[in-house]
Amino acid sequence: MEATKAKKTGTTTVGIKTKDAVVLGADMRATMGYFIANKETEKINKLNDRMALTMAGSVGDAQRLVRWLRSEIETYELESGKKMEVREAATLLSNILSAYKYMPFWVQILIGGYDNKPHLFSIDMIGGLTEENYTATGSGTTLALGVIESHYKEGLTTKEAIELAKKAVFTATKRDAASGDGIRVAIIDKDGFRFVEREVLAIK
Repeated sequence: MEATKAKKTGTTTVGIKTKDAVVLGADMRATMGYFIANKETEKINKLNDRMALTMAGSVGDAQRLVRWLRSEIETYELESGKKMEVREAATLLSNILSAYKYMPFWVQILIGGYDNKPHLFSIDMIGGLTEENYTATGSGTTLALGVIESHYKEGLTTKEAIELAKKAVFTATKRDAASGDGIRVAIIDKDGFRFVEREVLAIK
């Protein structure tokens, strides 16, 4: 995104779907142009116990969308008495972004979650929505996808997906100046959302 707007931008996030879970990964660096603005930016945001999103682009825009979507999900579930499905949440965010496409939010979003099965959706800044088996966003996308596509296979286990997400983000941080300062990985499955312990993510 444009550094001249003095917004914290630049990142690498990845999503990988397995038979039993969705694995999300991200680096922790936020930048403004060539300046590293923050080294502990949380780019994997829990929406509820069954859904989370990753953010790339303008931090302010993404944080506003996280608050907005959390509120909409909570309101829907209180009023309807039923859980919002992952596809419904992704479609809702897609509609919000589409409605603002002439004054867009400068973001790329991945939504991962589990209802009756795992789902992974990619949403662009004007609301384009696709469901994926794996994908990446941010300035390190090309590097991360190169790693994932070299190792992804049908029947990938959750443990293998964690290692692949870690490797993809780590590789991006080696060549993309806007990505770095640590890796975060989260799992969403039938047991809910949780972060992988940082010790497991240590690069050996």
